[in-house]
Amino acid sequence: MSDIEFDSINFFRSKDLIEDPYPYFDHLREHCPVTKEPFHDVYMVTGYDEAIEIYHDTATFSACNSAIGPFAKFPVPLEGDDVTEIIETYRDDLPFGDQLPTFDPPKHTAQRGLLMRLITPKRLKENEASLLRLADNQIDRFYAKGACEFVGEYAQPYTMLVIADLLGVPEVDHEEFLDKLMHSEHLEMTHSPLEYLYAQFTRYIEDRRREPQDDVMTGLAMATFPDGTLPPVEDVMKIASNLFAAGQETTARLLGTALQTLGEHPELQQQLRDDRSLVPAFVEETLRMEPPIKGTFRLSRTPTTVGETEIRAGSTVMILPAAANRDPREFPHPDELRLDRGNGRQHIAFGHGIHTCAGAPLARAETNVSLQRILDRMADIRISELHHGPAGARNWEYTPTWMLRGHDRLYIEFTAFV
Repeated sequence: MSDIEFDSINFFRSKDLIEDPYPYFDHLREHCPVTKEPFHDVYMVTGYDEAIEIYHDTATFSACNSAIGPFAKFPVPLEGDDVTEIIETYRDDLPFGDQLPTFDPPKHTAQRGLLMRLITPKRLKENEASLLRLADNQIDRFYAKGACEFVGEYAQPYTMLVIADLLGVPEVDHEEFLDKLMHSEHLEMTHSPLEYLYAQFTRYIEDRRREPQDDVMTGLAMATFPDGTLPPVEDVMKIASNLFAAGQETTARLLGTALQTLGEHPELQQQLRDDRSLVPAFVEETLRMEPPIKGTFRLSRTPTTVGETEIRAGSTVMILPAAANRDPREFPHPDELRLDRGNGRQHIAFGHGIHTCAGAPLARAETNVSLQRILDRMADIRISELHHGPAGARNWEYTPTWMLRGHDRLYIEFTAFV
């Protein structure tokens, strides 16, 4: 595609960028690491240093529009040299305004502190045996076939059951969660998966506060803010629901991308079989090269300059981790998967600063355990040519959105170890 063609692309509507957005990101970065696109007046941030700067400058950049970007419409114009008052007046009315990723300090500080009490290192350590058990149980469902649709038969149910187990969702409800959240067509059109989660976690928390038990859900219900106060049920419910939904969605995409890579590169697959200590590095390179979230937004409160680009107050900026993670100024030979990359873990697939994904340790653990068990139990993992076509001419089914990156379906074949 030529520069003129790239300049005429509407990133938020183009189907041409779904399968391979990286040449477009390279084009933007080569022009300027902070470039204003012409269709929605969004400053596209493709440079690594510039992304880090914005993530950490919470005084200048609000997260109020982090999930919806230029489609977060305020009822009044964002005019003047400081739009903070407008943001604070209307932020609760914006889409996803009740979710932690859209909060700014000091509210974010308190709510984040509560979240960190829900997924402690101790709780993650206690969950290790469960991760292995759930991985094997899921593999057992299709193992004898020597084939599966990996996203629907492994990645989605596995990540959902892991987060359900971590949060203490009663095991008798696991199948209902799978049915409701993996087959959302069963829900009435007036409901959403988040609303289902809101109702479920409200019920759980209220029940445990009335009648505490010796279980994880009681710990969730009784978790306090850092100052020791007990939060409203609504606060705990929304944090748990957001963690459940976001953690399942993104980690399932990460797993799908990892399996696609193994299926396409048998020599890499063998390298990991021979030296399992390389699996964590493979996970980090997968995150760097194909982060599940393509972009997240910020809104500038006041005029500022990032890099050499002036940004006026009230402007939307879109940080593109998928682009910043391939910035050659930070990652030499960025389009190559290198297991010996010294700074590979410095990617921003999980964000950076105060909004760094709290579930990152869990996502890493889920992916590492999954890959270890898959390599233990499956030989010669390969992409199904029946479903995706031959090597060099694959037909992938990427989710058609500008926000997320991953496969809707990924068909693989393998030889089961006897």
